[in-house]
Amino acid sequence: MSIKKYLISVFMLIIALVTFVRAADEMYVMPLSENWDMQGDLPVHALLISLQGVANLSAPRLYFIYPPKWDFKFSQPLLDYYKNTRQMHFKDLQNVDEALSALSQYAKGYVVWDKNVRTSLIVAFTAAGLDESVVVSEDLIPLVEKYGLKMREDLRGKFIGQSDYEIYTWAYKKYWQKCSKDYLVYLGGEGGKRMKPGIADFGMYKKAFFTDASTNPSDTLEYRFAKRLFREMKPLSLVMGWHSYSKDKEAQHVALASSYALRVEGLHTLPNMSFNTQIGLTPGYKFKNNHNIKAGKKYIPKNKVYLACIQTDCLGLGAWTEPGRGDIPYAWEVTMNWSWLAPAMLQFFYDESTPNDYFIGSLSGPGYMYPKSIPMEYLPDVVDKAYELMQTLDLNSFEIMEHSNYWQTNGLDDDVTKEIVDVYYDRMPGAIGFANGYRPAHTFTVRDGVPFISFDYYLSEKRNEDEAAADIQELANLNAKRPYFCLLHIREFGHIERVKRILAKLGPDYELVPLDVFFKYAGNTPTFTTRYGKK
Repeated sequence: MSIKKYLISVFMLIIALVTFVRAADEMYVMPLSENWDMQGDLPVHALLISLQGVANLSAPRLYFIYPPKWDFKFSQPLLDYYKNTRQMHFKDLQNVDEALSALSQYAKGYVVWDKNVRTSLIVAFTAAGLDESVVVSEDLIPLVEKYGLKMREDLRGKFIGQSDYEIYTWAYKKYWQKCSKDYLVYLGGEGGKRMKPGIADFGMYKKAFFTDASTNPSDTLEYRFAKRLFREMKPLSLVMGWHSYSKDKEAQHVALASSYALRVEGLHTLPNMSFNTQIGLTPGYKFKNNHNIKAGKKYIPKNKVYLACIQTDCLGLGAWTEPGRGDIPYAWEVTMNWSWLAPAMLQFFYDESTPNDYFIGSLSGPGYMYPKSIPMEYLPDVVDKAYELMQTLDLNSFEIMEHSNYWQTNGLDDDVTKEIVDVYYDRMPGAIGFANGYRPAHTFTVRDGVPFISFDYYLSEKRNEDEAAADIQELANLNAKRPYFCLLHIREFGHIERVKRILAKLGPDYELVPLDVFFKYAGNTPTFTTRYGKK
């Protein structure tokens, strides 16, 4: 090795070690309650999450344990992982007073939001992120002033009687030019008197603009405003958070973002990201998937029904922390952007995986996107970026979801065109298989032994177990030619123990196999008819 190469390798190792052990300051951990009501604990939670956003700006200092019913269930297991693998030590905080005592020095002041206008809190997060301040309701002003913080902006009374469109237009004029064009944060999800701003610390960390503007075309003014925001973001930038359940539909939100080649990275409840984004991989670590395909071996299926399970809706939701994981072959969607947004957090999932946990790239692009909505001039770059992340994460299977017209077709159009399928095959040359759909879809093909297979069954967490088993048996009867390849979409709330009970009812002619084996079988002996969606 030359001296130059040696010095470069030493330098890179030092950088890796610095990233790995960046937490030189004291670190703190604090539990949050289940109450996210505006007249309950939301004001204190908002203050704490904004404190996290400013305290973590220069180092990872504050981490929250979210309650058991929180969407993402890994805040405690991930904390334990950090302690065990990164030798991190945390001081316990019991209340907001202790948190301010330890960390208020990192805030430049406070921004007051108006409890009478819920949207004012969303605007306050934008203002506080730009100003490195915390957000407070009126009743919390004495508490923060006790620690020497001064008012930087007061939103009380400013928006009384105004629509969300008027409020966001005011915020756009005041803050937009100063905000990041790489990150936009949607503080949607719950509406009314509740809010769960779990992603707000990260939005402040990135100095993002916060909104929950409707993407429903019938909400004319807010829809135009949302389009303006999306249009002025950089292509392939991230729309973090989640749409507002009280305003629009998921499909409308993702379709509009995709039409500007933006990648959605949900949810609004994604926790501790200002902390997690600063924790690097173990020096020298490489992501390694649990592959089941052996080089040189021929995969010839028998005359039976082959099943494969994909648990959708992101790692960390639903079944990952529940009993049964590792007992049966199971595929998990990987939130691929975590490889650079929160690398150690994604390493946690890889390290905790069992040989039966197989990871699949998702969802349609480098993030959640709809391929029909993506302008065709951007689609190759979108797929290239997704494939780049797949290679980093040792993934050779990929999942596509298409709901651009979902709210207009009653969920009956999950299919993609041949033109779109061509792009995935062309730009992902190392893929061994593609999965498509959410509910059952009808796009199928195979090229050079690489299948493109749509879900044949959507297993809702609400479906009776006996009825679910009967559904799968009926599908096998309708698809009488053997082998029959039945791809199962398991909703994130469906736990593995339940899936095991359902599959146990099917009989000896049904075999559950790992997804990569499933793809190999289907690619070598395809029994489905090639079909594509309409343009």
